[in-house]
Amino acid sequence: MKTSTPQKTSLTRFAWLSIGAAVLTISLKFAAYFFTGSVGLLSDAVESIVNLVGAVVALTMLTIASRPPDEEHNYGHSKAEYFSSGIEGTLILIAALSIAYTAIQRLISPKPIEQVGLGLAVSAAAAAVNLIVGLILLRAGKRSNSVTLEANAQHLLTDVWTSVGVVVGVGAVALTGWNRLDPIVAILVALNIIWSGIKIVRKSVLGLMDTGLPPEDQNLIKSILEKYQQPGIKFHALRTRQAGIRAFASFHVLVPGEWTIQRGHDLVEQIEKDLRQALPNITVDTHLESLEDPASWNDTGLDRPHPTGDQNDSEVIEKSRDDNSGIE
Repeated sequence: MKTSTPQKTSLTRFAWLSIGAAVLTISLKFAAYFFTGSVGLLSDAVESIVNLVGAVVALTMLTIASRPPDEEHNYGHSKAEYFSSGIEGTLILIAALSIAYTAIQRLISPKPIEQVGLGLAVSAAAAAVNLIVGLILLRAGKRSNSVTLEANAQHLLTDVWTSVGVVVGVGAVALTGWNRLDPIVAILVALNIIWSGIKIVRKSVLGLMDTGLPPEDQNLIKSILEKYQQPGIKFHALRTRQAGIRAFASFHVLVPGEWTIQRGHDLVEQIEKDLRQALPNITVDTHLESLEDPASWNDTGLDRPHPTGDQNDSEVIEKSRDDNSGIE
């Protein structure tokens, strides 16, 4: 098994950036709420508290995920990132429900909004901070394949759209004088936040369930293997999974039984080298098998079946070759 070297750049500095942005925007948004008394602006401020909690959790999980493998965690700690995104998604849902509850109360008993201009200016400044930091985190998350940073970035960018909606809504209240529009905007914000939270939680669950690599990455792996596939060389039992910033792939390499160990080893080394160059941070696990051995064609599943004894070796080989004509 060969392992690529993880990126040396620590991702925790982006979590610290997110924490700093959350503290700043919380201050600005609550100031906007106190200036205006708008429940819409209050809902925006509450979501920023979730941003802060999420950023702290992200920092903790990124620190854990960066630890090297040990005796209890032979495959590393990278899956800790999925706990971060799951917690953040859950907090988003809780915040959305609290916003909706407050908005419904205000819808029943509407109140006028004050100092609209000052409040909107402060809220717009907070949105600008979130936009800049969110784009930075999103770029870093995609570059490093960090589900934690991507979840944090998506939350901040969702927060930006939330702020825009709230600003428009509060501005409309000031222009029309219809105070119930303020809680209606807050309810719409809550629904948008709920959808964002569901998506983040879903991604966390998929990661913890060992979901395979994205289709484009799997196709890239297959294209590399196809370059080496010829009458005397076959591949099967390709499996992939994503664990935070690290990717895993395993497959069987079938070669003529007359090959020397060195020749087979050299082939596998070259294939693994090509894969690590194409997909950084991938761990490749290969299994070299004899092309002529029936057992080599009978272990493509996750669990190797027990021999039934109702087929001879040549029948097993012919049937399995037909079933494994391509890369699985």
